[in-house]
Amino acid sequence: MNLYTHRESNVRKTWILFTGFLIVVMGIGWVFSQIYGNPSILVFAVIFSMVMNFFSYWYSDKLVLSMSRAELVEKKNAPELINVVENLAITAGLPMPKVYLVRDPSPNAFATGRDPEHAAVAVTTGLLDKLDRSELEGVLAHELSHIGNRDILLSTVAVVLVGFIALLSDMFMRSVFWSRGDDDRRSGAILMLVGVLLAILAPISATLIQLAISRSREFLADASGAMLTRYPEGLALALEKISKYSAPMRSANNATAHLWISDPHGKKHNMVAKLFMTHPPINESVARLRGLKI
Repeated sequence: MNLYTHRESNVRKTWILFTGFLIVVMGIGWVFSQIYGNPSILVFAVIFSMVMNFFSYWYSDKLVLSMSRAELVEKKNAPELINVVENLAITAGLPMPKVYLVRDPSPNAFATGRDPEHAAVAVTTGLLDKLDRSELEGVLAHELSHIGNRDILLSTVAVVLVGFIALLSDMFMRSVFWSRGDDDRRSGAILMLVGVLLAILAPISATLIQLAISRSREFLADASGAMLTRYPEGLALALEKISKYSAPMRSANNATAHLWISDPHGKKHNMVAKLFMTHPPINESVARLRGLKI
């Protein structure tokens, strides 16, 4: 897949995600408007889904950074880190993204934002401690490539919408305890059934959305990042060091796991887990990087 096709695909997937979310919430609203004979429920569902889509587009990056406990970094606090990002951004022809630090010993990084003009990169303290400059450049070039390739909007929006599905599930499951009379108990049973279905669908939908984002974006970011630094070995060595750290991150979260360059939950050795990995195996990425002709 060439870069132009990849960007167009990401735009389509983002709009499909927005549309699908709108349809699902409207469908749920319609069902409950029929159960309670109250059309205003459907009106509320339509308005709410539109507000959530708006929030996802404009504010999902801030939510992701907050969930990751990321702190904004100024040049006086981390001059070398800022210099690396500045140099790479200039080379890539991208606006300077905001830089954040996550205080965690696990070496990791991610990029977020709705477009290159409103982008951010975050790195952990563990990444800065364990990598030398060329390796750090490789990781940051990979993340800036996600920004340049327009991967970040789709990845970031998925966090909010997947999280909302889980919230709906919890809300419907709890609603059964509000039921009192016979009619309420019947309504409560229906709500509980919907809650159970959503509880089953929530992790499945999260996985499907993350797989839709696809591993191909990681290979493309690897290649684009290597072209940016002209030194693919830097990222290859960085990935090897990152893969040796197996402890989970303190801020590991299922909704944001696909954003990080490495799985924040630590190593997963069973075959089922490998089938649903949102990132390609490290050894495969390293082999591809070392096979690049630059």
